[in-house]
Order: sequence, then structure tokens, then C-alpha cells
Amino acid sequence: MRIGILGTGAMATTLGGAWVRAGHDVLVGGRDRTAAAATAARIDAAGHGTPADGAAYGDLVLIAVPADAAPGLAKEFGGTLAGRTVIDCTNPVVPTDDGLTLTTGGTTSIARRMAEAAPGAHVVKAFNLCHESIWTLPRPVFEGAPLAVPFCGDDPGSLDLLTGLITSMGCTPMPCGGLSHAAYLEATAVFAIGVWWSGAETRFAFPTPAEAPRTP
Repeated sequence: MRIGILGTGAMATTLGGAWVRAGHDVLVGGRDRTAAAATAARIDAAGHGTPADGAAYGDLVLIAVPADAAPGLAKEFGGTLAGRTVIDCTNPVVPTDDGLTLTTGGTTSIARRMAEAAPGAHVVKAFNLCHESIWTLPRPVFEGAPLAVPFCGDDPGSLDLLTGLITSMGCTPMPCGGLSHAAYLEATAVFAIGVWWSGAETRFAFPTPAEAPRTP
């Protein structure tokens, strides 16, 4: 696949690198051309350029910028993004005295705001639950099982593209419904990150049903 990336930060670098390793053509687009060139060189991308170049490159576009800036960026390049699958990997989280919380209030999602800002684009929510370091692994496998990647969106063709992309990374696609479920994925991220910051493990709260004892 040809994948354009808008952004030059940690998620742009690690996800872009994972996609290059999986055999995809990636172009890094950033407002800072020096940073875009450095990121592209770091991951052996096919090229680099401006955000406009990234938005126009290929069938898939990753918007990897701070969550609150993502809808504005989607609106800025809405015409170019029309008809393309746009991946939102952001988490709208902010620390408060009561722990992490969502800047959206939990009633909507950044993915939904991006879809409203660029109504011709096919926005999908994906890759927001793992720390960026996970995407540096050649094949993310934990306790003998490939990493599952939850994603959601409304366009069937885009969901098919995401399924193929995730599979190519050695991971297991985990479809989670329509874009309305993006708010749940963002809320899950807030919960998980808060637990990790406290030094605990989220997986201990979700034992596999198969491991439970059978009812006599």
C-alpha cells in the first residue's frame, strides 16, 4: 500500500517504520521539512514533503499530531483527503487532579470530529491503545499470541484496507464496529494509560474466560 503520514513525532515514526518493514511505501509529510526529512530517513520511507504531500499520497493517510490539532488538520486538507482512508491514532487525554480524563468529555471522539471536519474522507480509529514503542517490534507477539489491534469505522472498503494493513504487520485485526465506537476506544486508552501510570497491569483485570473454572 501507499501510505501518507501527516506528522513527524513518535507515532508517525514508529508506525511508519512498522509499515515500511511490512513492505508498504510511506511518505512523511510535515510542516518542518527538516523534521520530515529526518523522520523519513530514520524509517527508510519512500519520501518526505509537506502535509499536503502526505495527504495526497496513496490510499491511506495517517494523521499523527496532537489530538486537539487533528480535526483542524483534517479540515485544512479535507478536499485532498476526500475518498481516502484516514487513520486517527490520537488519544485526547489530559491529566487532572482526579487522574487522566478525555478532553472530549467522552460524548464524542477525535475521530468523529475529524470525520465532520473532512466529510469526504473515510475516517477510521486505530492504533491508539499501544505505546509507540510497541510498533518498533518486528512482530508484536505477547504470551504466544499476536497483538490484536482494535479499529472502527463506517466505510467497508476502509475497514478492508485496515484489516490488510494490520495483518501485514503480523498483528490480528479486531474490528469494533462503526465510528461511533471510537469514543469507546479513546475511553479505553484513558483507562489503560491511567492504570499503567499507577504501576498496575490492565490485563489482570480481564482474565480470559477460557481460564475460568467450569461451573460444577
